[in-house]
Order: sequence, then structure tokens, then C-alpha cells
Amino acid sequence: MSKSFTFKQFHIDIGSCGMPVSTDGVLLGAWTNISECSQILDIGTGTGLLSLMSAQRNSDAHVDAIELMPIAAEVARLNFSQSPWKERLVLIHQDFLSYQTAYEYDAIICNPPYFNNGEQSLKGERSTARHTDSLPFDKLLLHCKTLISSTGRASFILPVFEGEIFIKIAKSCDFHLTKITKVKTTEKKSPTRLLIELSLFPHIYQESTLTIHDGNGYSDDFIKLTRMFYLNMG
Repeated sequence: MSKSFTFKQFHIDIGSCGMPVSTDGVLLGAWTNISECSQILDIGTGTGLLSLMSAQRNSDAHVDAIELMPIAAEVARLNFSQSPWKERLVLIHQDFLSYQTAYEYDAIICNPPYFNNGEQSLKGERSTARHTDSLPFDKLLLHCKTLISSTGRASFILPVFEGEIFIKIAKSCDFHLTKITKVKTTEKKSPTRLLIELSLFPHIYQESTLTIHDGNGYSDDFIKLTRMFYLNMG
């Protein structure tokens, strides 16, 4: 397993936290609408990827990154300190469900745990990061509701099956589905991931599909979305 990952404007040291940089994370970090946000919350930051991407994309935003696991929190803190945006990145080592703040967030971004059944064969921090036991969907969404502004957006990425369950729970918590992108690895395959945007107030609903690979490598849409991050995307 690689212990580091270099992007165009920042570097991720993975250390011993067992959370490798994933395509899911990069997709979410590049896709989320944060253009007019001043306060951003990254839930379960892990190595800090989504926070660093947000800081790169929005030069005016303050980013709070919350992380429960001690090793991951230290890794994220290190990655923040070595980035060009360390003054705007704050690591909060705390359980998200007990987190309170005096201000509201314009954007919430989260790559949530999604394994909610079966034996937890993975141990330690990586297991916690991948299973919903520590952050069930309903509790996650209800607490997001207390922290997001009336005009804010909350963005997530999940596998299709879990994502559809997540959307149903979100609607039961009075969130509105405002945007969804179905992610396919190739044109001929069914979607494997859902990029989901929620808001407390209804907006014009947007739905799209993103294919990662075409016959010649990465698709034009994937390159356009991620080129400001990946070294080999032009």
C-alpha cells in the first residue's frame, strides 16, 4: 500500500492510518459545489483529502475537518501543516455526533462509512472508517441538519445500493435531493457510485452520469473534473 500520494498543489502522507487516497474521495472533492462558501465542514476527514481539495478550490473558505480516530487525526494535521492553505484548515479531533459550533456551514462534505452488515473483517481505524457502526446514516444526517445553513448544501458519495438507502433516510430527515451524479467505471457498465447533494430547501433537481473510462483511457468528463488535482491529467 502506498504511504503517500502527490497531487498538483498538495501532498498526502497516509502514514499508519490505513486510509489510502481513493477515486471516491477525489470525485467527491472535485464535484462538490463550494464556489460561494465561506465555512466548509469535512466530516471524517481521514488523511485530510477532502479538506485540502476544498481549500485549493476555494481560496476564501475556512475549512473545519473533524476526525474521530487518533492516528488519522494526526496524519491529517500533518498534511494540513505542510499544505499552502494551513491557515484556513482546522483539524478537530472529536466524535462528529457530539460536535457543536457557534456558526453554520455553507457546505458539508463527507465520504461516509457504508458497510452496515456482515462481519467486520477489517480491524482498527480502517474498519471504523468503512463501517456505519460509528456513524449511522440517520444520526449523521440529523446532526448535519443542525450544522448546515438554510441555504447550505451537503454532499456525499456512496455505492449505489447504500446511496439509495441514504437518500430515503435523508428525505425522512427533511432534506431535499438537489443533485445526483451516477458514476460508471465504463460506458457499458451499470453505475457503481452515487454523488449526492442535499439541501434543507428544495432547488431545481439536477441528474447526470459520469463515466470514468472510455475506450482510450480516462474520459473527457473525468479529466475535466479532476485535472486540477491529478498530476497526469494535463
